Amino acid sequence: MEVEDSGGTSRRKALWLMGAAAGLAALGADTARPSHPTRGPAWATATPRARPVIHPTPTPTPTPTPRPAAWTPAKLTALEKPVRKLSELSPPPPPKSIALTIDDGPSPMWTPRMLDLLAEHEIRATFFVIGMQVKEFPKLTRRITDAGHQICNHTETHPIFIAGLPEKRVRKEIVEAFDRIADVTGVVPQFFRSPGGAWSKTILEQVAEHGMLPIHWAVDPQDWSRPGVGHIRRTLLDGKAGNIMLCHDGGGDRSQTIKALRTVIPKMKKRGLSFVAL
Repeated sequence: MEVEDSGGTSRRKALWLMGAAAGLAALGADTARPSHPTRGPAWATATPRARPVIHPTPTPTPTPTPRPAAWTPAKLTALEKPVRKLSELSPPPPPKSIALTIDDGPSPMWTPRMLDLLAEHEIRATFFVIGMQVKEFPKLTRRITDAGHQICNHTETHPIFIAGLPEKRVRKEIVEAFDRIADVTGVVPQFFRSPGGAWSKTILEQVAEHGMLPIHWAVDPQDWSRPGVGHIRRTLLDGKAGNIMLCHDGGGDRSQTIKALRTVIPKMKKRGLSFVAL
């Protein structure tokens, strides 16, 4: 009968709908459960462990140290002040020694040429450098010491009338150059030369206070004034064993000096003289 069929159909539909609803409920429950119960929710991520911060150990800066004279590891003392001859140093260098000293650099034009010349003849010299030049040309300054030459204090600004300056200014000139040379090269200056060879009680006291010896000269060709290659050559060749000779690699055109030394150095070596750095 239609009523029964209608009732049976209605009952089957109701049962189907109930089953579908139960299935959806079960599906929803499964979706809500984590796929990996022991690992926590699927959207959760592990917190990365912080790495320790590593601070690199800085390379220690070497402490500036004195560079000993070529002939002795002992610290030199002076029998006379300022020193004009090698024999006035204690201990003195070997016989037949002569010292070439070079002032007023470093100069980007002339110091490299001077260094090349000295290297060519395999001799060591003593450079008296100006602090402000050291500041401007630190690499060139280090090239001097790297080549084995002695490096020394020639004031910060080269005041030609330093002997008449107040004590405070004299101290400033000496100390600033002293510190700058040591910082740039790692070599503590052991010798000082006053600009123009001007000496005073104040200068000598300040030099001694910083453990330096005052160095003058015995042979001066006045090459700074460009008197001619011949004059420079003849004056230098008058030098004898034990002399301290003065030349320049800064303060102007030093081409005459370089040219004269090209002849002077080999001739002096042929005479049996040995060039020594202080």
